[in-house]
Order: sequence, then C-alpha cells, then structure tokens
Amino acid sequence: MINILSRTKVFGGEHIRFSHESQVNNCTMTAAVFLPPQIRESQAPLLIWLSGLTCNDENFMTKAGAFRAAAELGLAIVAPDTSPRGEHVPDDPEGAYDFGLGAGFYLNATQAPWDENYQMYDYIVSELPDVLDEHFPVDTDNMSISGHSMGGHGALTIALKNPSRFQSVSAFAPICAPMDCAWGEKAFSNYLGDNEEDWAKYDTCALIEAGAPELPTLIDQGLADSFLEEQLLLDELEAVCEDTGYNAIIRKHPGYDHSYFFISTFIEDHIRFHWDHLRQA
Repeated sequence: MINILSRTKVFGGEHIRFSHESQVNNCTMTAAVFLPPQIRESQAPLLIWLSGLTCNDENFMTKAGAFRAAAELGLAIVAPDTSPRGEHVPDDPEGAYDFGLGAGFYLNATQAPWDENYQMYDYIVSELPDVLDEHFPVDTDNMSISGHSMGGHGALTIALKNPSRFQSVSAFAPICAPMDCAWGEKAFSNYLGDNEEDWAKYDTCALIEAGAPELPTLIDQGLADSFLEEQLLLDELEAVCEDTGYNAIIRKHPGYDHSYFFISTFIEDHIRFHWDHLRQA
C-alpha cells in the first residue's frame, strides 16, 4: 500500500511522489519516481538515485535536470529519502547535519538506538525495489544505481556488494573512504560500533581492495569542491583502483564545487552511461 502525495507531468512522463510504511526502517518512508512516456508500451529500466547529507527525495528531482534525457531514452528514476523519519526516530543528540536524520549512510545499523530504524541498506537493496515492482511499471530486474556525496558512497558500496542486481554504477563527489574521514568515522562508530571490520563492509576502497567484482563505473569530481581533501578522499580510491586493476572512469573537473550546479552540468552523461548498459541487459 502506498500513498500518492503528488503527480506532475514533465517531458511527457510523470513525476510521482509517494509514501509507504517501511517494515525494515519501522517508519513512514517517502520517495519519488519519474516514469518516462515509454511506460505506456512496456516496463522501463530503472536508475536508483541516492542523495547526500541533509537531503531527501526532493533534491535530485527538483535540481538535477535529469528528466529530459531520461524521457528521451525511456529510463525511470527513483529517488528515496536519505534516512528514516518520524518523531520516534532518533537523531543526532546535538542536531548536527552529518548524523541521524538526513544522514542514514545507506547501511544497516547494529547499535542501539539506531538499529530500530536505520536499516537503509536493506531498504535500498530489497524493500524499495519490491514496493516499486508492486506499484509502478518499472523493471527492477534491470537496474543501475547512482548518487552524490553520501549517496555516492551508498551507490558504490551497494553496487559492489550486489553486482548481480545492477548493470552499472556512478557517483558525483562520493565519500570514497569513509573509514578515513570525519563524516564516516562519526557515522560508522555510532551506527556500527567500534569494530572496524564491520566498517569495512561499507567502505568503497576496502571493498575494492578485498576483491569486489568490477562493474561499469563512472565517477565525476569537481576540483573546487570544499570537501574533497578532508571528507571525499578521491585520491585513496584512485590508488586502490590502480593497485587492484579496477577499471573505473574517474573524471575531474576544474572549477566545479559540491553543489547541484555541478551535478546538473554532467547528469546527462550519467543518464546515457547507465542507459548504454541497461539497454544491453
């Protein structure tokens, strides 16, 4: 059962915002889906988009400018929220932006009180596709995944751990080595505890180093991004890819920052990158 919150026509397709009761997160979750005009004839392949810290389902859908290319190609897009929500859902005790509400980090929390609600990994990998499969004409057997910042971390780690579920993966300014940055250390220590072996299960660099299967991978990074050196650590991912022979396309763009101005500039490249792999499936 879903609750339709809004329906809006765009580029011949439709943007639908909806909510549903999540069994894994024990709360009401909100998401948005773009359905291209081609769904009148057949199911559409699906791109899952994961947003970053402080965001929800609306940021990508309103700012990225992805609908024109997606409508042309026949690609559906779903943008879920970035964390569980609700009065009963615990938040950062100090109200900080980088943990708790809006900062689920796309993992399954194991530590109280977070483990009651913060099961975003299971939500993205299993529950959300099941909801989409039941209520929308999208092909959840033919999916790719992408994201930004914390969502780029989520997209990369989820794809690396589930290579049979996704045809390709991409990211804008991802948190590449969360075990080594302040954002990741705070989230992992609270959600997962002190055992760094548990942290490594949600770290892109650690997963590739451990031999994760290679997927078609595209990463874009702005060189004027204020988070690049201390939080995103792209250099660590580049080193791991070189050491292991993991063939990722990594593009660097002088002058671009961490914002949706950057994402909107290159989103069509990502849409077409994923389409090339989805249409071959």
